[in-house]
Amino acid sequence: MRDEMKNGKMMNLRRLVLAGFCMGAASAPGAQQVGAAVAPAPSASAEQIFRIDGGDVTYAIGVTKEGALQTVYWGAKLGGNDPLPRPQAVGRAFEINDSPQEFAGWGGGWLSEPSLKITFPDGNRDLVLHYVSHQMQAHGMTVVLKDIERDVLVTLHYDMDPATGILGRWATIENRTGRPFLIEQAESGEWNLPRSGAYVLRYLTGRWGGEDQLRTRPVVPGETVLESRRGLTGHEFAPWFAIAQNSRVTERDGEVWFGALAWSGSWRITVEQDEMQQVKITGGYNPFDFGYELAPGKTLNTPVFYGGVAQHGYQEMSRLESEFQLARILPQAPHPKLRPVLYNSWEATGFNFDETTQERLADKAASIGVERFVMDDGWFSTRTTDKEGLGDWYPNPQRFPHGLKPLIDHVHSLGMDFGLWVEPEMVNENSDLYRKHPDWIVHFKGRPETQARSQFVLNLALPEVQQYILDFLDKLVSENDIAFLKWDANRNFSEPGWVQASPDEQKKIWVAYVEGYYHVLSTLRQRFPRLEVESCSGGGGRVDLGVMHLTDEVWPSDNTDPFDRLSIQDGFTYAYTPEVMMAWVTDSPNWYNGRATSLTYRFLSSMQGSLGVGANLNKWTPEDFATAKQMIAVYKEIRGMVQRGVLYRLVSPRDGSNVSSTESVARDGKSAVVFAFLHSQQMQYPFPTIFPQGLASDTVYSIQPIGGRLPSGTPEKASGAYWMHHGIDFPLRGDFAAEAAVLTAE
Repeated sequence: MRDEMKNGKMMNLRRLVLAGFCMGAASAPGAQQVGAAVAPAPSASAEQIFRIDGGDVTYAIGVTKEGALQTVYWGAKLGGNDPLPRPQAVGRAFEINDSPQEFAGWGGGWLSEPSLKITFPDGNRDLVLHYVSHQMQAHGMTVVLKDIERDVLVTLHYDMDPATGILGRWATIENRTGRPFLIEQAESGEWNLPRSGAYVLRYLTGRWGGEDQLRTRPVVPGETVLESRRGLTGHEFAPWFAIAQNSRVTERDGEVWFGALAWSGSWRITVEQDEMQQVKITGGYNPFDFGYELAPGKTLNTPVFYGGVAQHGYQEMSRLESEFQLARILPQAPHPKLRPVLYNSWEATGFNFDETTQERLADKAASIGVERFVMDDGWFSTRTTDKEGLGDWYPNPQRFPHGLKPLIDHVHSLGMDFGLWVEPEMVNENSDLYRKHPDWIVHFKGRPETQARSQFVLNLALPEVQQYILDFLDKLVSENDIAFLKWDANRNFSEPGWVQASPDEQKKIWVAYVEGYYHVLSTLRQRFPRLEVESCSGGGGRVDLGVMHLTDEVWPSDNTDPFDRLSIQDGFTYAYTPEVMMAWVTDSPNWYNGRATSLTYRFLSSMQGSLGVGANLNKWTPEDFATAKQMIAVYKEIRGMVQRGVLYRLVSPRDGSNVSSTESVARDGKSAVVFAFLHSQQMQYPFPTIFPQGLASDTVYSIQPIGGRLPSGTPEKASGAYWMHHGIDFPLRGDFAAEAAVLTAE
């Protein structure tokens, strides 16, 4: 792929992600700012300081007399007349490592994690970046840096959301040297925190079936590395961090700095504390196996790295993230559509189905109030097992002799829209596509081609592969009334070769593949604006702010056990909005671990996110259908609160907790829903009292249980103060019991 094609696609993505951002700031002496008023520029000989304000946050950077660009402040919003710190002077050779650089080149004595490392054709690897110019813009600012000798230019981009204070940063690296050079490390920038030895890091880790497990550890001297080397975002770590002021920070109290990368390929975030207790966080492309040859006159853009500050604990952090994602990231922002209740046919059928069996499932799904019917794997080509057919995307003629239209028409007649499972990036060896284009897969020429799940990865760095995928998806969607695609990707890269590229350009695959993926998704959405897409990758293997800008929802985990999902969903909400978090009600005993739970428990667990049903409806009893119909009807009444409201994690399910509870409060404060879960009762100890939050103290709220009843003596209505301070006693007993209650302002 040509550099101009790749860079054009990446810039288009940047414009999409950051479109509509604007900034606001109060005036401050001696600082140029974004907002209605811009302070006079300092004199050319004076140290320059630039300030950006948004929400309750101030971010300020400054230029030293030597030309270095430093962070001078990132934290709670300062007063309009408050003085800003000056950049730190560097007097001795290695003092530069103690200064909070905004974007450090590897050179000039820099020994910490650099933002940019380059090898030049003559073997030189020294890179010292100094300030050249800046430009204030309505939505933020740009700063241009240049090497002290060579024509390597870096443009730093800053865009702050005025409502939440979340700042988006990325860099454009430009080669004006006249000769190609090799970029070996390219970060989006460096976040610098005030010096302290008391910071606490939170991050999300896991594996297939156990994603988004929240971990906490002190920030200590050295580096903590969070990363994916898999070509996709990965299950092992989420590209997200939160650093608390100290270990006393709670859900409701204390300052938290947080950040997330908008990139759906291999990535790395490094949290580093140096010997002077300076803490810095770098993030961007993973430098493992990374080598991007940049030709003269070409540019490379790093991923957007978002960062924010919360003054009132982790709960406020999650609120800011959710508001930002709903307003700025999701495809339909700032007014994304509420997620419909869907049914997915996989657990009911596996690969064994035809048009008639799908129609019968659709009848059952419609009877309980489902709004979207999704047919999963096995509908296409010769696909009767997972060992064949991937890559050949046409309806199976034996199962659908008249195509998909009769089934889709039947689904529509039941009042539901229609969705379909696809896995466009993968191909089976037993497929017409592979037999025709074996060179289209990611592989090293002349080396073994490893299969996983009996499939290879198509190389989306190739324009012809992108076009093939676009062509079959365009045909599929245009010839059928398809409202939704569940886009799966069930394996990661191995042998990451790009045989069509020259040897010195093959490592570009880590960037070019993801840009190709973004190009296909964005083009598809432009052609079909009403089409909705779910990101799925063997469960939660591709969840990040980059893919969330191009998809409407994500699949957090293949593990649908309702108890396991409590901790998965808990971790997920630390980084991402509950609106996009799909949560299915599936069979009991659960296929993943054999645990048996009641249908009510399964529904209440899933109703904390975007509700789906994936159970085998052919095995349900009349009582099951009645319960499901009632639960789905209630969910439709409360989903605005769950998907768009303010989430309170009242009792955590982590660390072996026997109970857990969440609450979602409508943005206007006039209603709330409280969920409560018991793992197992011991020695007849009663379920602990749950104390809601976020209600208006003087407003009277009525209470209505969802799953059963409340204890005798619970008032039918009381003030918000009563519910928050007296609490709610849920009558939960036994094992895997659950209840929920809706509070509604009178």
